[in-house]
Amino acid sequence: MRLATMMQRIFVLGLALLAPVTTAQEGQGDVVYVPTPQIVVDEMLRMAKVGPGDYLIDLGSGDGRIVITAAKKHGARGFGVDLDTYLLKVANAAAVKEGVADRARFIEQNLFETDLSPATVITSYLLPEMNQKLRPKLLQLKPGTRVVAHDYGMGEWDPDEERTLLVPEKVVGDPGKSYIFFYIVPARVAGRWESEIATGGGKPVPYQFTFEQTFQRVHGTARVGGRELRLPQFRVAGESIAFNLTVPAGSNSVTHRFSGWVKGDAIEGTVALGDGSGKQVMPWRAKLVERGQMQMGATGATVVADGAR
Repeated sequence: MRLATMMQRIFVLGLALLAPVTTAQEGQGDVVYVPTPQIVVDEMLRMAKVGPGDYLIDLGSGDGRIVITAAKKHGARGFGVDLDTYLLKVANAAAVKEGVADRARFIEQNLFETDLSPATVITSYLLPEMNQKLRPKLLQLKPGTRVVAHDYGMGEWDPDEERTLLVPEKVVGDPGKSYIFFYIVPARVAGRWESEIATGGGKPVPYQFTFEQTFQRVHGTARVGGRELRLPQFRVAGESIAFNLTVPAGSNSVTHRFSGWVKGDAIEGTVALGDGSGKQVMPWRAKLVERGQMQMGATGATVVADGAR
């Protein structure tokens, strides 16, 4: 939201970068603030599909336009955090003026100490090293929580979607362009899962899956009938999981298409066996029997789900 000489204020670059530069006035004479153009605000909220049921937290909220726009145009609720007392006064006054003070508020707080658990959407504009510091906290949020970052991504955590906007008036960062990175916090599926499938209406066959996970990317193995099979890499989208497995059957093979929703220590969904007129679709449920760890790229760091074994 603003650039500052003090280290803590360097960490928080607000959600805005484009318009004539102004200087905060009350006690923050060395802090430069540059408002985000509305086109960037609107695209961030569009990518996150913000709606009336959402609770948005803006990390480094500046004049408050992200949260205010989310409340006024999309019916959402939420709050912004900032360290600049002058900008906080501006933001809260703007919320009153726009008639959304009951749904948009702004508080003085260190973003790294902010409780993010109520959020369904997080917006931010932070330097790359600060994104990496924040990343483990984001990955502990409820699966399906949406994160939108302006100009700087989350390092080795690949975005689920990204956009480049042409903004001719932008003179900082990459002049004339704004980059928006959209992420969905993935369910933590790393570990060993067990299930049974009654193929062909006969005796249920045990299926065991071992998933290895790096952010939303998952690969691993499946054990079926004493045979270990390699799983093609797939992605987890929030709580949604879907992958294919080809199982040898005599001289042929049967394609299994698994899909479902991760609910803590269980996955509930369906599995489709085969294709065409002979395709069978049946319920599928898997149970977690040994929790693994989410890898966080080359750094070797890991994230363990709450209640991990």
